[in-house]
Amino acid sequence: MRVLSYNIHKGIGGRDRRYNLDRIVRVIEHENPDIFCLQEVTHNAKRTAHDDQPHLLQKAFAFPEAAFQKNVHYKVGGYGNLIVSRWPMPSRHHLSLQLGSRKPRGAQVVVIDSPEGKIRLANWHLGLTAGEQRWQANHLLHHPLFREFHDLPTLVIGDCNDWRNRLAPGLFTEQQFNQASTPPSRFRSFPAFLPTLSLDKAFYQGLVIREVKIIRTPLAHQASDHLPLVIDFHLPPL
Repeated sequence: MRVLSYNIHKGIGGRDRRYNLDRIVRVIEHENPDIFCLQEVTHNAKRTAHDDQPHLLQKAFAFPEAAFQKNVHYKVGGYGNLIVSRWPMPSRHHLSLQLGSRKPRGAQVVVIDSPEGKIRLANWHLGLTAGEQRWQANHLLHHPLFREFHDLPTLVIGDCNDWRNRLAPGLFTEQQFNQASTPPSRFRSFPAFLPTLSLDKAFYQGLVIREVKIIRTPLAHQASDHLPLVIDFHLPPL
């Protein structure tokens, strides 16, 4: 099974600043994921031609399941997180991770009914400071809607903005999560045209991880300001 995480930067290229959602589609399509978790997906925003990106992205892959969480609201439109899955999502919740008056952030918590069994999946986009990130991680991991499915194998994935790599040694280790995207030097994903920072990360419990990689195709270096993170995994045998 394969999951892809990708901050698509609203479909705007990291260097040329051109809006071209088709480039994002082609980057994702090349990796053939079963589930993709996106950040900075717009809906009806002027800068992105008022496109309904959640609808367009789901339609491009003809996947039956999608969930969109709009976190940042403009006067017209806005953007947020999107999960698209080829398998059913019998449970889905959208949690606010906004700390005080800071920029709105959010996490999606869903259950994926995969061919190997059910998985708890969280797709998130964290704030810019270490203190904010710690609060957001603690808020998610202790939230009743996240803990509701504590017995399921779990993957927490997305743009953590954790360029100092401080999340894993603290709260995630305390909660018995492993980091899939380690060591950070192998998972530099930002900026896409010359990646130096490991911002896109994944943490897991109860999964068998087969391969984790950053996608470095020529098109991926152009399509967004982040590179995608891809994880191949299985559920442990019963």
